[in-house]
Amino acid sequence: MLTQHTIDIRVRYQETDGQGRVHHANYLKWFELGRVELLRASGHSYRELEAAGILLVVAEVHLEYFQGAEFDDLLQLTTTTERAKGARVEHRYEVHRDGKLICRGRTTVACIDRSGRVTRLPGWFLGKSVD
Repeated sequence: MLTQHTIDIRVRYQETDGQGRVHHANYLKWFELGRVELLRASGHSYRELEAAGILLVVAEVHLEYFQGAEFDDLLQLTTTTERAKGARVEHRYEVHRDGKLICRGRTTVACIDRSGRVTRLPGWFLGKSVD
């Protein structure tokens, strides 16, 4: 599976707060978008996981902000899979504007089944052959 993917994000007006800056919660939405697009770029999808009864839920989040972003800024979000093992996936994120790092973060997602029980990631997700 692909381990890194970069997408462009154009800051929309509704993503800004009263100070004209991107509201901090939007970075988490963008991180989710990064995970979805990384999976898609790998030739798979969240729908494929869900159809197999597998759900990925956020278990841990960490964010660091260095500079604010504003309406109409063009940002680059790079999502990297740091580790995928057992029932956990750890991602790292970097958000850049004009080549400067403005935010970075990481998440851990847990793999569960529809009943909420922890389950292992599928072999293809871990890069194992699935003959």
